[in-house]
Amino acid sequence: EVECAVNTDIVIEAFEIFAKELPSSKKTIVYVDNAPTHTSEKFVNHAWIWLEQYNLEVRYLPTYSPELNIIEMLWKKIKYEWLSISAYETYSKLKKAVETILDDYPSKYEITFS
Repeated sequence: EVECAVNTDIVIEAFEIFAKELPSSKKTIVYVDNAPTHTSEKFVNHAWIWLEQYNLEVRYLPTYSPELNIIEMLWKKIKYEWLSISAYETYSKLKKAVETILDDYPSKYEITFS
């Protein structure tokens, strides 16, 4: 759980943890957006290491393509449709409301792709 600004070091640490869990016999491909944390020189250098050591390939989504980034669709629904205005009163209320939505997805909340 991260309760601070997400920076390149935190993203790299998360990828390291993830990479170590992967079977090296199979290639894993992870698509990321073009956020500064994913395009920094430090992250890109680590991506080459992950490919060599863990058979984990990092690929980039096309720039300005939120429709290809499923998490963007989910956050849009959460932010504009599912969160009540009262959730924004405090950080703890917001965190709890988002956790509840994610816990109840997809039984109570649904995204239709049509």
